Amino acid sequence: MAPRPDATRDGRRDRRRSPRRILAGVTALAVLAPVVVVTGYAYAGDVPRGTTVLGIEIGGRDAADAAQALRTGLARQSDRLAAPVPVRLGDNARDTRVIPGEVGLGVDVDATVRAASVGGANPFTLLFGSRAVAPVVTVDAARLDEVLREDVGEDARAMRIPAITFDGTTARAVRPRPGRGLDPQRSAQALRDGWLGGHPVLVPLVDVHPVTTADEVEQLLTELAEPAVAAPVTVTTDRGTITVPPAAIAQSLLLTADQTGRITPRVDEGKLRAALAAPLARIETPARDATVSTVAGKPKLVDGRDGQRLDTAALSRDLLAVLPERDARVVRGGFTPAAPAVTGDLLASLGIKEQVSTFTTTFTGGLSSPRSQNIVRIAEEVDGAIVRPGAVFSLNEHTGERGYAQGYKDAPVIIDGKLTPGVGGGASQFTTTLFNASYYAGLEDVEHKPHSYHFSRYPSVIESTIFYPNLDLKFRNNTPYGVLIHTSYTADSITVSMWSTKLYDSVTTEWSARRDITKPRTVILEPGPSCIATDGIDGFTQDAFRIIRQDGKQLKREKFTWTYQAEPRFICGGSQS
Repeated sequence: MAPRPDATRDGRRDRRRSPRRILAGVTALAVLAPVVVVTGYAYAGDVPRGTTVLGIEIGGRDAADAAQALRTGLARQSDRLAAPVPVRLGDNARDTRVIPGEVGLGVDVDATVRAASVGGANPFTLLFGSRAVAPVVTVDAARLDEVLREDVGEDARAMRIPAITFDGTTARAVRPRPGRGLDPQRSAQALRDGWLGGHPVLVPLVDVHPVTTADEVEQLLTELAEPAVAAPVTVTTDRGTITVPPAAIAQSLLLTADQTGRITPRVDEGKLRAALAAPLARIETPARDATVSTVAGKPKLVDGRDGQRLDTAALSRDLLAVLPERDARVVRGGFTPAAPAVTGDLLASLGIKEQVSTFTTTFTGGLSSPRSQNIVRIAEEVDGAIVRPGAVFSLNEHTGERGYAQGYKDAPVIIDGKLTPGVGGGASQFTTTLFNASYYAGLEDVEHKPHSYHFSRYPSVIESTIFYPNLDLKFRNNTPYGVLIHTSYTADSITVSMWSTKLYDSVTTEWSARRDITKPRTVILEPGPSCIATDGIDGFTQDAFRIIRQDGKQLKREKFTWTYQAEPRFICGGSQS
Protein backbone atom coordinates (compact mmCIF):
# COMPACT_ATOMS: atom_id res chain seq x y z
CA MET A 1 0.00 0.00 0.00
CA ALA A 2 1.40 3.37 -0.97
CA PRO A 3 2.24 5.71 1.95
CA ARG A 4 0.00 8.73 2.63
CA PRO A 5 1.35 11.98 1.34
CA ASP A 6 1.70 13.49 4.80
CA ALA A 7 3.45 10.45 6.36
CA THR A 8 7.09 9.46 6.41
CA ARG A 9 8.28 6.06 5.50
CA ASP A 10 8.12 4.83 9.11
CA GLY A 11 4.41 5.87 9.39
CA ARG A 12 4.83 9.06 11.44
CA ARG A 13 3.14 12.25 10.37
CA ASP A 14 5.09 15.02 8.85
CA ARG A 15 5.40 17.76 11.48
CA ARG A 16 5.08 20.46 8.86
CA ARG A 17 1.74 22.35 9.01
CA SER A 18 -0.39 22.54 5.97
CA PRO A 19 -1.19 26.02 4.62
CA ARG A 20 -4.91 25.43 5.39
CA ARG A 21 -4.26 24.90 9.12
CA ILE A 22 -2.02 27.94 9.38
CA LEU A 23 -4.66 30.11 7.73
CA ALA A 24 -7.36 28.86 10.18
CA GLY A 25 -5.19 29.72 13.20
CA VAL A 26 -4.48 33.21 11.97
CA THR A 27 -8.17 33.77 11.33
CA ALA A 28 -9.11 32.65 14.89
CA LEU A 29 -6.58 35.02 16.42
CA ALA A 30 -7.90 37.84 14.30
CA VAL A 31 -11.43 37.20 15.60
CA LEU A 32 -10.49 36.73 19.30
CA ALA A 33 -8.17 39.67 19.58
CA PRO A 34 -10.94 42.33 19.45
CA VAL A 35 -13.02 40.31 21.92
CA VAL A 36 -10.14 40.22 24.39
CA VAL A 37 -9.48 43.90 23.91
CA VAL A 38 -13.17 44.80 24.29
CA THR A 39 -13.58 42.59 27.36
CA GLY A 40 -10.47 43.99 28.98
CA TYR A 41 -11.62 47.52 28.32
CA ALA A 42 -15.20 46.92 29.51
CA TYR A 43 -14.17 45.22 32.75
CA ALA A 44 -11.31 47.53 33.66
CA GLY A 45 -11.52 48.14 37.44
CA ASP A 46 -13.81 46.33 39.92
CA VAL A 47 -16.96 47.82 38.40
CA PRO A 48 -17.61 47.29 34.65
CA ARG A 49 -17.52 50.36 32.43
CA GLY A 50 -20.83 51.96 31.65
CA THR A 51 -22.34 51.06 35.07
CA THR A 52 -24.62 53.67 36.62
CA VAL A 53 -26.66 53.84 39.84
CA LEU A 54 -29.51 56.37 39.90
CA GLY A 55 -27.83 58.03 36.93
CA ILE A 56 -24.47 58.26 38.73
CA GLU A 57 -21.53 56.90 36.71
CA ILE A 58 -19.43 54.47 38.79
CA GLY A 59 -18.04 52.16 36.07
CA GLY A 60 -14.40 51.53 35.24
CA ARG A 61 -13.27 52.13 38.85
CA ASP A 62 -12.04 50.03 41.72
CA ALA A 63 -14.47 49.47 44.59
CA ALA A 64 -13.20 52.31 46.78
CA ASP A 65 -13.32 54.90 43.98
CA ALA A 66 -16.75 53.68 42.86
CA ALA A 67 -18.08 54.02 46.42
CA GLN A 68 -16.72 57.56 46.69
CA ALA A 69 -18.21 58.51 43.30
CA LEU A 70 -21.58 57.10 44.41
CA ARG A 71 -21.51 58.99 47.72
CA THR A 72 -20.67 62.23 45.92
CA GLY A 73 -23.48 61.70 43.44
CA LEU A 74 -25.99 60.83 46.16
CA ALA A 75 -25.03 64.01 48.03
CA ARG A 76 -26.04 66.00 44.95
CA GLN A 77 -29.42 64.24 45.05
CA SER A 78 -29.89 64.76 48.80
CA ASP A 79 -33.08 66.80 48.40
CA ARG A 80 -34.67 64.02 46.38
CA LEU A 81 -33.49 61.25 48.71
CA ALA A 82 -34.66 63.11 51.84
CA ALA A 83 -38.06 64.05 50.43
CA PRO A 84 -41.14 62.56 52.15
CA VAL A 85 -42.28 59.32 50.52
CA PRO A 86 -46.04 59.07 49.76
CA VAL A 87 -47.47 55.81 51.11
CA ARG A 88 -50.88 54.22 50.68
CA LEU A 89 -51.98 51.89 53.45
CA GLY A 90 -54.40 49.02 53.22
CA ASP A 91 -57.52 48.27 51.25
CA ASN A 92 -59.02 51.74 51.61
CA ALA A 93 -55.82 53.44 50.43
CA ARG A 94 -55.26 55.67 53.45
CA ASP A 95 -52.58 58.16 52.39
CA THR A 96 -49.66 59.08 54.61
CA ARG A 97 -46.02 60.09 54.22
CA VAL A 98 -42.78 58.64 55.51
CA ILE A 99 -39.71 60.76 56.19
CA PRO A 100 -36.66 58.72 55.05
CA GLY A 101 -34.42 59.92 57.88
CA GLU A 102 -36.95 58.82 60.51
CA VAL A 103 -37.06 55.20 59.34
CA GLY A 104 -33.48 54.63 58.20
CA LEU A 105 -34.43 54.72 54.53
CA GLY A 106 -31.36 55.19 52.38
CA VAL A 107 -28.82 53.71 49.97
CA ASP A 108 -26.25 51.23 51.26
CA VAL A 109 -23.31 52.48 49.21
CA ASP A 110 -20.89 49.62 49.85
CA ALA A 111 -23.52 46.93 49.23
CA THR A 112 -24.57 48.68 46.02
CA VAL A 113 -20.99 48.77 44.74
CA ARG A 114 -20.58 45.08 45.55
CA ALA A 115 -23.76 44.30 43.59
CA ALA A 116 -22.54 46.39 40.67
CA SER A 117 -19.19 44.54 40.67
CA VAL A 118 -20.73 41.14 39.97
CA GLY A 119 -20.56 41.63 36.21
CA GLY A 120 -22.56 39.49 33.81
CA ALA A 121 -23.16 42.19 31.25
CA ASN A 122 -22.27 41.83 27.55
CA PRO A 123 -18.91 43.58 27.12
CA PHE A 124 -19.93 44.94 23.68
CA THR A 125 -23.02 46.46 25.33
CA LEU A 126 -20.87 48.08 28.01
CA LEU A 127 -18.43 49.30 25.35
CA PHE A 128 -21.08 51.02 23.29
CA GLY A 129 -23.93 51.40 25.85
CA SER A 130 -24.49 51.41 29.60
CA ARG A 131 -25.79 49.27 32.46
CA ALA A 132 -28.10 50.66 35.18
CA VAL A 133 -27.84 48.92 38.56
CA ALA A 134 -30.56 49.35 41.16
CA PRO A 135 -29.33 50.67 44.53
CA VAL A 136 -29.35 48.44 47.59
CA VAL A 137 -31.90 50.15 49.84
CA THR A 138 -31.88 49.96 53.65
CA VAL A 139 -34.80 50.61 56.00
CA ASP A 140 -35.38 50.05 59.72
CA ALA A 141 -38.36 47.70 59.60
CA ALA A 142 -39.22 48.08 63.30
CA ARG A 143 -39.10 51.89 63.20
CA LEU A 144 -41.10 51.97 59.95
CA ASP A 145 -43.72 49.76 61.58
CA GLU A 146 -44.00 52.18 64.52
CA VAL A 147 -44.49 55.13 62.17
CA LEU A 148 -47.05 53.45 59.92
CA ARG A 149 -49.13 52.05 62.79
CA GLU A 150 -50.08 55.58 63.78
CA ASP A 151 -51.87 56.00 60.42
CA VAL A 152 -53.44 52.60 59.80
CA GLY A 153 -56.74 53.72 61.31
CA GLU A 154 -59.98 51.79 61.10
CA ASP A 155 -58.64 49.26 58.59
CA ALA A 156 -56.56 47.68 61.35
CA ARG A 157 -57.84 45.28 63.95
CA ALA A 158 -55.59 44.43 66.83
CA MET A 159 -55.03 40.78 67.49
CA ARG A 160 -55.78 39.54 70.95
CA ILE A 161 -52.48 38.69 72.59
CA PRO A 162 -52.62 35.35 74.44
CA ALA A 163 -51.68 35.06 78.10
CA ILE A 164 -52.21 33.09 81.26
CA THR A 165 -52.66 35.24 84.34
CA PHE A 166 -53.22 34.43 88.00
CA ASP A 167 -56.02 35.67 90.22
CA GLY A 168 -54.46 34.74 93.53
CA THR A 169 -53.46 31.15 92.78
CA THR A 170 -56.14 30.55 90.15
CA ALA A 171 -54.81 30.40 86.59
CA ARG A 172 -56.93 32.05 83.91
CA ALA A 173 -56.33 31.83 80.15
CA VAL A 174 -56.63 34.66 77.64
CA ARG A 175 -57.02 32.91 74.29
CA PRO A 176 -55.59 34.50 71.13
CA ARG A 177 -57.58 36.01 68.29
CA PRO A 178 -56.18 37.02 64.90
CA GLY A 179 -56.18 40.61 63.80
CA ARG A 180 -55.50 42.61 60.68
CA GLY A 181 -52.59 44.95 60.39
CA LEU A 182 -49.10 45.54 59.12
CA ASP A 183 -46.40 42.96 58.60
CA PRO A 184 -43.13 44.81 59.36
CA GLN A 185 -41.04 42.88 56.84
CA ARG A 186 -43.56 43.18 54.01
CA SER A 187 -43.94 46.90 54.72
CA ALA A 188 -40.18 47.36 54.63
CA GLN A 189 -39.86 45.44 51.35
CA ALA A 190 -42.62 47.51 49.76
CA LEU A 191 -40.78 50.68 50.72
CA ARG A 192 -37.45 49.35 49.41
CA ASP A 193 -39.02 48.43 46.07
CA GLY A 194 -41.09 51.58 45.57
CA TRP A 195 -39.09 54.33 47.25
CA LEU A 196 -37.63 55.95 44.15
CA GLY A 197 -40.28 54.87 41.67
CA GLY A 198 -42.05 58.22 41.55
CA HIS A 199 -45.40 56.77 42.66
CA PRO A 200 -47.04 56.25 46.06
CA VAL A 201 -45.77 53.09 47.73
CA LEU A 202 -48.53 50.55 48.31
CA VAL A 203 -48.16 48.93 51.75
CA PRO A 204 -50.58 46.04 52.30
CA LEU A 205 -52.55 45.13 55.40
CA VAL A 206 -52.47 41.42 56.14
CA ASP A 207 -54.08 38.99 58.53
CA VAL A 208 -51.93 38.81 61.66
CA HIS A 209 -52.01 35.64 63.75
CA PRO A 210 -50.49 35.32 67.23
CA VAL A 211 -47.57 32.91 67.22
CA THR A 212 -48.96 30.97 70.19
CA THR A 213 -52.21 29.26 69.18
CA ALA A 214 -55.33 28.65 71.25
CA ASP A 215 -54.45 24.96 71.54
CA GLU A 216 -50.99 25.84 72.83
CA VAL A 217 -52.49 28.21 75.41
CA GLU A 218 -54.78 25.42 76.61
CA GLN A 219 -51.80 23.06 76.84
CA LEU A 220 -49.80 25.61 78.88
CA LEU A 221 -52.76 26.07 81.19
CA THR A 222 -53.22 22.36 81.96
CA GLU A 223 -49.59 21.24 81.83
CA LEU A 224 -47.80 24.18 83.48
CA ALA A 225 -49.91 26.96 84.98
CA GLU A 226 -52.35 24.84 87.03
CA PRO A 227 -49.76 22.34 88.32
CA ALA A 228 -47.36 25.21 89.12
CA VAL A 229 -49.57 26.53 91.94
CA ALA A 230 -50.86 23.14 93.10
CA ALA A 231 -48.22 22.78 95.84
CA PRO A 232 -45.17 24.54 97.29
CA VAL A 233 -41.62 23.94 96.10
CA THR A 234 -38.89 23.11 98.61
CA VAL A 235 -35.48 24.72 98.10
CA THR A 236 -32.62 23.04 99.94
CA THR A 237 -29.36 24.92 100.55
CA ASP A 238 -26.22 24.55 102.66
CA ARG A 239 -27.67 27.24 104.96
CA GLY A 240 -31.07 25.75 105.47
CA THR A 241 -34.29 25.03 103.63
CA ILE A 242 -36.88 27.52 102.42
CA THR A 243 -40.28 27.02 100.86
CA VAL A 244 -41.62 28.72 97.75
CA PRO A 245 -45.39 28.83 98.38
CA PRO A 246 -47.97 28.74 95.56
CA ALA A 247 -48.66 32.46 96.05
CA ALA A 248 -44.99 33.29 95.38
CA ILE A 249 -45.04 31.05 92.30
CA ALA A 250 -48.16 32.81 90.98
CA GLN A 251 -46.54 36.21 91.51
CA SER A 252 -43.32 35.33 89.69
CA LEU A 253 -44.39 32.87 86.93
CA LEU A 254 -44.85 34.93 83.75
CA LEU A 255 -46.96 33.48 80.94
CA THR A 256 -47.55 36.62 78.93
CA ALA A 257 -46.77 37.01 75.23
CA ASP A 258 -44.54 39.41 73.34
CA GLN A 259 -45.94 41.66 70.60
CA THR A 260 -45.97 38.77 68.13
CA GLY A 261 -48.19 36.73 70.44
CA ARG A 262 -45.47 34.26 71.46
CA ILE A 263 -45.62 32.99 75.07
CA THR A 264 -42.25 32.02 76.49
CA PRO A 265 -42.69 30.82 80.10
CA ARG A 266 -40.22 32.24 82.61
CA VAL A 267 -39.90 32.96 86.31
CA ASP A 268 -39.13 36.62 86.95
CA GLU A 269 -36.17 36.79 89.34
CA GLY A 270 -37.06 40.21 90.74
CA LYS A 271 -40.63 39.19 91.51
CA LEU A 272 -39.43 35.91 93.04
CA ARG A 273 -36.99 37.70 95.36
CA ALA A 274 -39.69 40.15 96.42
CA ALA A 275 -42.11 37.32 97.16
CA LEU A 276 -39.47 35.45 99.20
CA ALA A 277 -38.05 38.46 101.10
CA ALA A 278 -38.70 37.03 104.57
CA PRO A 279 -37.35 33.48 104.03
CA LEU A 280 -34.33 34.81 102.09
CA ALA A 281 -33.43 37.07 105.01
CA ARG A 282 -32.95 33.94 107.17
CA ILE A 283 -30.37 32.30 104.91
CA GLU A 284 -28.60 35.23 103.21
CA THR A 285 -25.85 37.46 104.56
CA PRO A 286 -26.14 41.06 103.32
CA ALA A 287 -23.06 42.82 101.99
CA ARG A 288 -21.67 45.66 104.07
CA ASP A 289 -20.65 48.84 102.28
CA ALA A 290 -17.30 50.43 102.94
CA THR A 291 -17.55 53.64 104.94
CA VAL A 292 -15.40 56.49 106.13
CA SER A 293 -15.46 57.33 109.79
CA THR A 294 -13.65 60.05 111.68
CA VAL A 295 -11.12 59.02 114.29
CA ALA A 296 -9.23 61.63 116.29
CA GLY A 297 -10.43 64.29 113.88
CA LYS A 298 -9.25 62.48 110.75
CA PRO A 299 -11.09 60.33 108.21
CA LYS A 300 -10.46 56.56 108.42
CA LEU A 301 -11.51 54.03 105.79
CA VAL A 302 -13.59 51.11 107.05
CA ASP A 303 -13.58 48.49 104.31
CA GLY A 304 -16.71 46.73 103.14
CA ARG A 305 -17.54 43.05 103.26
CA ASP A 306 -19.00 40.64 100.73
CA GLY A 307 -22.27 38.96 101.53
CA GLN A 308 -23.81 35.66 100.46
CA ARG A 309 -26.96 35.68 98.35
CA LEU A 310 -29.13 32.85 97.09
CA ASP A 311 -28.62 32.47 93.34
CA THR A 312 -32.20 33.30 92.43
CA ALA A 313 -31.28 33.62 88.74
CA ALA A 314 -30.43 29.90 88.69
CA LEU A 315 -33.37 29.12 90.96
CA SER A 316 -35.74 30.88 88.54
CA ARG A 317 -34.57 28.59 85.73
CA ASP A 318 -34.63 25.43 87.87
CA LEU A 319 -38.15 26.11 89.09
CA LEU A 320 -39.50 25.85 85.55
CA ALA A 321 -38.30 22.25 85.38
CA VAL A 322 -40.35 21.12 88.42
CA LEU A 323 -43.43 23.34 88.17
CA PRO A 324 -45.24 20.92 85.78
CA GLU A 325 -45.07 18.29 88.56
CA ARG A 326 -47.83 18.33 91.17
CA ASP A 327 -45.92 16.82 94.10
CA ALA A 328 -42.43 15.94 95.40
CA ARG A 329 -41.04 19.20 94.07
CA VAL A 330 -37.56 19.85 95.43
CA VAL A 331 -34.89 22.16 93.99
CA ARG A 332 -31.30 22.58 95.13
CA GLY A 333 -30.24 26.18 95.66
CA GLY A 334 -26.74 27.61 95.63
CA PHE A 335 -25.21 30.88 96.77
CA THR A 336 -23.28 33.60 94.99
CA PRO A 337 -21.13 36.38 96.50
CA ALA A 338 -22.92 39.68 96.99
CA ALA A 339 -20.44 42.51 96.55
CA PRO A 340 -20.99 45.74 98.46
CA ALA A 341 -22.29 48.67 96.44
CA VAL A 342 -19.52 50.87 97.89
CA THR A 343 -16.07 49.29 98.07
CA GLY A 344 -12.96 50.38 99.90
CA ASP A 345 -11.15 50.92 96.60
CA LEU A 346 -13.93 53.22 95.45
CA LEU A 347 -13.82 55.31 98.61
CA ALA A 348 -10.03 55.43 98.51
CA SER A 349 -10.24 56.90 95.03
CA LEU A 350 -12.65 59.67 96.04
CA GLY A 351 -10.09 61.95 97.70
CA ILE A 352 -11.82 62.21 101.10
CA LYS A 353 -8.89 63.38 103.17
CA GLU A 354 -9.66 66.66 105.00
CA GLN A 355 -12.44 68.74 106.48
CA VAL A 356 -13.65 71.33 103.98
CA SER A 357 -16.49 72.88 106.02
CA THR A 358 -18.27 72.64 109.35
CA PHE A 359 -21.35 74.31 110.82
CA THR A 360 -22.97 74.23 114.27
CA THR A 361 -26.36 75.34 115.60
CA THR A 362 -27.52 75.25 119.21
CA PHE A 363 -30.75 74.09 120.83
CA THR A 364 -32.25 74.16 124.32
CA GLY A 365 -33.87 71.53 126.50
CA GLY A 366 -31.01 69.03 126.66
CA LEU A 367 -31.04 65.56 125.14
CA SER A 368 -34.13 64.54 127.11
CA SER A 369 -36.28 66.92 125.06
CA PRO A 370 -38.30 65.24 122.26
CA ARG A 371 -37.17 67.95 119.87
CA SER A 372 -33.52 67.34 120.71
CA GLN A 373 -34.02 63.60 120.31
CA ASN A 374 -35.43 64.15 116.82
CA ILE A 375 -32.37 66.23 115.92
CA VAL A 376 -30.06 63.47 117.15
CA ARG A 377 -32.11 60.80 115.34
CA ILE A 378 -31.87 62.43 111.90
CA ALA A 379 -28.20 63.28 112.48
CA GLU A 380 -27.42 59.62 113.16
CA GLU A 381 -29.20 58.60 109.95
CA VAL A 382 -27.11 61.00 107.87
CA ASP A 383 -23.76 60.44 109.57
CA GLY A 384 -21.31 58.71 107.22
CA ALA A 385 -23.23 59.40 104.01
CA ILE A 386 -21.05 59.57 100.91
CA VAL A 387 -21.94 61.91 98.05
CA ARG A 388 -20.08 60.93 94.90
CA PRO A 389 -18.86 63.47 92.33
CA GLY A 390 -21.78 64.77 90.30
CA ALA A 391 -24.39 63.14 92.56
CA VAL A 392 -27.32 64.94 94.20
CA PHE A 393 -27.93 64.35 97.89
CA SER A 394 -31.60 64.43 98.92
CA LEU A 395 -32.32 64.47 102.63
CA ASN A 396 -35.83 63.07 102.15
CA GLU A 397 -34.58 60.26 99.93
CA HIS A 398 -31.77 59.43 102.35
CA THR A 399 -33.88 59.19 105.51
CA GLY A 400 -37.26 58.35 104.05
CA GLU A 401 -40.34 59.18 106.09
CA ARG A 402 -39.60 60.51 109.57
CA GLY A 403 -42.47 59.16 111.64
CA TYR A 404 -43.15 57.26 114.85
CA ALA A 405 -42.13 53.95 113.25
CA GLN A 406 -38.71 55.44 112.46
CA GLY A 407 -38.15 56.56 116.06
CA TYR A 408 -39.23 60.20 115.81
CA LYS A 409 -41.28 61.92 118.50
CA ASP A 410 -43.82 64.73 118.76
CA ALA A 411 -42.32 68.23 118.96
CA PRO A 412 -43.43 71.66 117.70
CA VAL A 413 -43.60 72.09 113.90
CA ILE A 414 -44.92 74.97 111.79
CA ILE A 415 -48.20 74.01 110.10
CA ASP A 416 -50.48 76.59 108.44
CA GLY A 417 -48.39 79.43 109.82
CA LYS A 418 -48.37 78.47 113.50
CA LEU A 419 -46.43 76.18 115.79
CA THR A 420 -48.28 72.92 116.34
CA PRO A 421 -47.22 69.65 118.00
CA GLY A 422 -46.23 67.18 115.27
CA VAL A 423 -44.00 64.17 114.74
CA GLY A 424 -40.42 64.99 113.77
CA GLY A 425 -40.21 68.55 115.05
CA GLY A 426 -36.57 69.65 115.16
CA ALA A 427 -35.65 68.05 111.83
CA SER A 428 -35.58 71.55 110.33
CA GLN A 429 -32.78 72.56 112.67
CA PHE A 430 -30.66 69.70 111.42
CA THR A 431 -31.67 70.61 107.85
CA THR A 432 -30.44 74.17 108.35
CA THR A 433 -27.17 72.89 109.83
CA LEU A 434 -26.67 70.48 106.91
CA PHE A 435 -27.54 73.18 104.36
CA ASN A 436 -24.92 75.53 105.79
CA ALA A 437 -22.26 72.82 105.85
CA SER A 438 -22.92 72.17 102.13
CA TYR A 439 -23.13 75.92 101.48
CA TYR A 440 -19.73 76.65 103.06
CA ALA A 441 -18.21 73.64 101.29
CA GLY A 442 -19.08 75.42 98.04
CA LEU A 443 -21.47 72.67 96.91
CA GLU A 444 -24.24 73.49 94.44
CA ASP A 445 -27.64 74.35 95.91
CA VAL A 446 -30.34 72.32 94.14
CA GLU A 447 -33.36 72.71 96.42
CA HIS A 448 -34.01 74.35 99.77
CA LYS A 449 -36.66 76.58 101.29
CA PRO A 450 -36.11 78.91 104.25
CA HIS A 451 -38.66 79.05 107.07
CA SER A 452 -41.72 81.26 106.83
CA TYR A 453 -40.58 83.10 109.99
CA HIS A 454 -37.08 84.06 111.02
CA PHE A 455 -35.69 82.35 114.11
CA SER A 456 -32.65 83.91 115.72
CA ARG A 457 -30.95 80.54 116.21
CA TYR A 458 -30.51 80.32 112.39
CA PRO A 459 -28.58 82.65 110.06
CA SER A 460 -31.07 84.69 108.05
CA VAL A 461 -31.72 83.73 104.41
CA ILE A 462 -29.23 80.84 104.35
CA GLU A 463 -31.31 78.32 106.29
CA SER A 464 -33.82 75.65 105.37
CA THR A 465 -36.91 73.86 106.56
CA ILE A 466 -38.07 70.38 105.56
CA PHE A 467 -41.35 68.45 105.52
CA TYR A 468 -41.69 64.92 104.14
CA PRO A 469 -42.37 64.41 101.28
CA ASN A 470 -43.21 67.89 99.94
CA LEU A 471 -40.24 70.02 101.11
CA ASP A 472 -36.74 68.69 100.64
CA LEU A 473 -33.12 69.74 100.93
CA LYS A 474 -30.97 68.82 97.94
CA PHE A 475 -27.44 69.75 96.95
CA ARG A 476 -25.12 68.52 94.22
CA ASN A 477 -21.51 67.53 94.68
CA ASN A 478 -20.12 69.67 91.88
CA THR A 479 -16.50 68.78 92.65
CA PRO A 480 -14.25 66.01 91.27
CA TYR A 481 -13.96 64.46 94.74
CA GLY A 482 -16.26 62.52 97.00
CA VAL A 483 -17.88 64.19 100.00
CA LEU A 484 -18.31 62.52 103.40
CA ILE A 485 -21.01 63.96 105.68
CA HIS A 486 -20.04 63.66 109.34
CA THR A 487 -22.44 64.62 112.14
CA SER A 488 -21.88 65.04 115.87
CA TYR A 489 -23.84 66.50 118.78
CA THR A 490 -23.65 67.64 122.38
CA ALA A 491 -26.38 68.26 124.91
CA ASP A 492 -27.11 71.65 123.35
CA SER A 493 -25.67 71.67 119.81
CA ILE A 494 -25.63 69.83 116.48
CA THR A 495 -22.65 69.96 114.12
CA VAL A 496 -22.36 68.87 110.49
CA SER A 497 -18.95 68.70 108.79
CA MET A 498 -18.03 67.96 105.19
CA TRP A 499 -14.89 65.97 104.37
CA SER A 500 -13.34 65.95 100.90
CA THR A 501 -10.38 67.60 99.15
CA LYS A 502 -10.22 71.33 99.67
CA LEU A 503 -10.74 73.33 96.47
CA TYR A 504 -11.39 76.88 97.66
CA ASP A 505 -9.42 79.38 99.71
CA SER A 506 -12.59 80.50 101.46
CA VAL A 507 -16.38 80.59 101.30
CA THR A 508 -17.93 83.56 103.10
CA THR A 509 -21.26 85.40 103.30
CA GLU A 510 -22.17 89.08 103.05
CA TRP A 511 -25.68 90.18 104.04
CA SER A 512 -27.58 93.24 102.88
CA ALA A 513 -29.51 95.38 105.31
CA ARG A 514 -33.01 94.16 106.16
CA ARG A 515 -35.79 95.96 104.29
CA ASP A 516 -39.58 96.03 104.01
CA ILE A 517 -39.93 95.28 107.71
CA THR A 518 -43.41 94.21 108.89
CA LYS A 519 -44.70 94.00 112.46
CA PRO A 520 -46.50 91.01 113.96
CA ARG A 521 -50.23 91.03 114.63
CA THR A 522 -51.87 89.45 117.66
CA VAL A 523 -53.95 86.31 117.23
CA ILE A 524 -56.09 84.73 119.96
CA LEU A 525 -56.18 80.91 119.83
CA GLU A 526 -58.35 78.42 121.62
CA PRO A 527 -56.53 77.25 124.74
CA GLY A 528 -55.52 73.62 124.92
CA PRO A 529 -52.60 71.22 124.33
CA SER A 530 -52.33 72.13 120.64
CA CYS A 531 -51.94 75.85 121.35
CA ILE A 532 -48.35 77.15 121.53
CA ALA A 533 -47.99 80.80 122.51
CA THR A 534 -45.39 83.02 120.81
CA ASP A 535 -44.10 86.56 121.29
CA GLY A 536 -44.23 87.41 117.59
CA ILE A 537 -41.33 88.09 115.20
CA ASP A 538 -40.80 90.93 112.72
CA GLY A 539 -40.97 90.12 109.02
CA PHE A 540 -38.42 91.44 106.50
CA THR A 541 -36.66 90.88 103.17
CA GLN A 542 -32.90 90.36 102.98
CA ASP A 543 -30.16 89.26 100.57
CA ALA A 544 -27.22 86.98 101.32
CA PHE A 545 -24.25 86.73 98.97
CA ARG A 546 -22.08 83.58 98.94
CA ILE A 547 -18.54 84.58 97.96
CA ILE A 548 -16.18 81.80 96.87
CA ARG A 549 -12.50 82.59 96.50
CA GLN A 550 -9.90 80.40 94.79
CA ASP A 551 -6.21 81.08 94.16
CA GLY A 552 -6.55 84.48 95.77
CA LYS A 553 -9.35 85.62 93.43
CA GLN A 554 -13.13 85.82 93.70
CA LEU A 555 -14.43 82.82 91.76
CA LYS A 556 -18.18 83.20 92.38
CA ARG A 557 -20.62 85.61 93.96
CA GLU A 558 -24.07 84.04 94.36
CA LYS A 559 -27.15 85.89 95.54
CA PHE A 560 -29.80 84.36 97.81
CA THR A 561 -32.91 86.39 98.70
CA TRP A 562 -35.78 85.59 101.04
CA THR A 563 -38.80 87.40 102.48
CA TYR A 564 -39.85 86.40 105.98
CA GLN A 565 -43.40 86.87 107.11
CA ALA A 566 -44.10 88.47 110.45
CA GLU A 567 -44.91 85.67 112.88
CA PRO A 568 -48.08 86.61 114.78
CA ARG A 569 -48.13 87.02 118.52
CA PHE A 570 -50.18 83.95 119.36
CA ILE A 571 -52.10 84.05 122.64
CA CYS A 572 -53.81 80.97 124.06
CA GLY A 573 -57.14 82.37 125.26
CA GLY A 574 -57.61 85.82 126.84
CA SER A 575 -58.39 89.04 125.02
CA GLN A 576 -56.71 90.76 122.11
CA SER A 577 -54.64 93.83 123.05
